[in-house]
Formats: sequence, C-alpha cells, structure tokens
Amino acid sequence: MSRICELTGKGRQVGNNVSHANNKTKRTFLPNLQNVTLISDSLEKGVRLRVSTHGLRSVEHNGGLDNWLVKTSEDKLSLRCRRLKREIVKKLATTSTAEAA
Repeated sequence: MSRICELTGKGRQVGNNVSHANNKTKRTFLPNLQNVTLISDSLEKGVRLRVSTHGLRSVEHNGGLDNWLVKTSEDKLSLRCRRLKREIVKKLATTSTAEAA
C-alpha cells in the first residue's frame, strides 16, 4: 500500500538530514496518514479511506465528504474516490430532479 492520501494526493517528500557538521544524508518525509471512516450524506453509508490529517481537516472545513468531493478536481483523487464522486454526483442529480418535479 503506497503512502499517498486518497483525497488530496499528498505523498512522500525527499530531503536531507543536516548534521551539526553540515553533513547531508538523504531522508524521506512521510504524510501523516490515518485510516478513517467518513460518512457520505447522499449515499447514507460510511466509506473507509486512508487520509492525511491535512485532508481530513479540509473535508471538515468544506462541510463533509460529499461537498469536498464535488468541489475537488479528479486529478488529485484516487481511483476509489473518483468512483465515489461519480456515485455522489449521480445521486445528487437524481434527488434534485425528483424535488423539482
């Protein structure tokens, strides 16, 4: 399993450890990933995702998983999240047409 956030696409970064003697050695900075179950309001079910804490804060700031997925471009999302976004958009479209009629 790769260390990439499924919502934001945030992955590992590469940098240097710098000693007091200014010696530089390569190291990696990994994102803080958490296994989280997020609730989808329109689908009325929980979705288990591997999300960075930054991504989790973004979802909460935008008012939930559904709002965040609708606003986010698909190039950042994982394959599972793209499929989830399509389901949510489809469900929202059917409910809005049912309310209009």
